[in-house]
Amino acid sequence: MIVASALLGWSALGNAADIKVGVAEALTGPAAKYGIAIKNGFTLAADGINAKGGVNGNKIALVVEDEQGKKEEAINVFKKLIFQEKVLLIFGPTLSNSAFAADPIANATKTVVFGTSNTADGITNMGPFTFRNSVMEADVLPVTTRAAVKKFNIKKVAVLYGNDDAFTKSGYDVFKSALADQKISVTDTETYAKGDVDFKAQLTKIKASNPDAIVCSCLAEEAANIILQTRSLGMKQPFIGGNGFNSPKLFEIAKDAADDTLMGSPWSIENASAANKKFIADYKAKFGNEPDQFAAQAFDALNIVAEALKTVKLTGSIDKDRIALRNALPAIKFEGATGKFAFRRAAAKDGKEAGYDAQQEAIVNIAKGGKFILLK
Repeated sequence: MIVASALLGWSALGNAADIKVGVAEALTGPAAKYGIAIKNGFTLAADGINAKGGVNGNKIALVVEDEQGKKEEAINVFKKLIFQEKVLLIFGPTLSNSAFAADPIANATKTVVFGTSNTADGITNMGPFTFRNSVMEADVLPVTTRAAVKKFNIKKVAVLYGNDDAFTKSGYDVFKSALADQKISVTDTETYAKGDVDFKAQLTKIKASNPDAIVCSCLAEEAANIILQTRSLGMKQPFIGGNGFNSPKLFEIAKDAADDTLMGSPWSIENASAANKKFIADYKAKFGNEPDQFAAQAFDALNIVAEALKTVKLTGSIDKDRIALRNALPAIKFEGATGKFAFRRAAAKDGKEAGYDAQQEAIVNIAKGGKFILLK
């Protein structure tokens, strides 16, 4: 466990002037490529908030736990943060799979759970204490496919996706619907499972179907290996992906082979707004490398919560203060590294009160020379 500032807040050991914030992210395992960037984004935001005196004079204390990208660990970490650490809210977990397992615990205990990287459909249907500033694939992928059709004059595509992960399966469902709506024919649909490293069988079938492009609902490491194996088979088709592609890991593995990959995201390193330029400069100064979308979303998320907390008078009663934060968050509008942001109430499902999704515009990026740049 890593603690920024002191372990204070509502614990018996502490000073009630500090606000304990739980951070449950995958810091080890395959999802660590996202989780570490997310932790860095929170750390940078907390440092900035605390350097200015905190929130209404109260410092932010991050209580960071490694949920390893595993459902069982996410459940254990949520219980620890809520019942033992008595945090005001929890950010995380990293993957949608883990969120479906752990978020119900937060809702049952009336604790805000705030996802910064969970984009699968249904996340906010788990209850009114679930928030996210990660833009749903349902909002991003149709924009991406339309841009790809225009850029590459696409008429037909093949589809490849991971069928045992909530994020990649949800992405596939959205892609399937968007392609049908946009009257793009699908020449072949193939699947793979977590941990697969050899995709030649699926790609050989895709090659035989002769698509204009390949749609891939995948996380970055699998996507990079799929791209490399596609090129080794002599296939030159562009790829269309979701925000799982938006990681330096894609280019570490695939390098220039990923050129012409299109990816939708709420954030771009090329966004020249003052807020984004400052975020990028501060991140590079602190961590020695460039940030990604996931760091940017985490950075904005803590600042969004800080804005909500400015309107809350903390009482020292953890149960009351958790509910007060939940009631304050929906009204917050914010402009940060990812641009203009507001919350949108998710539609109720099965008669159950829902939480809040991100209301934010998607940006389409294209890979050139080992990095994503704005598609113009």
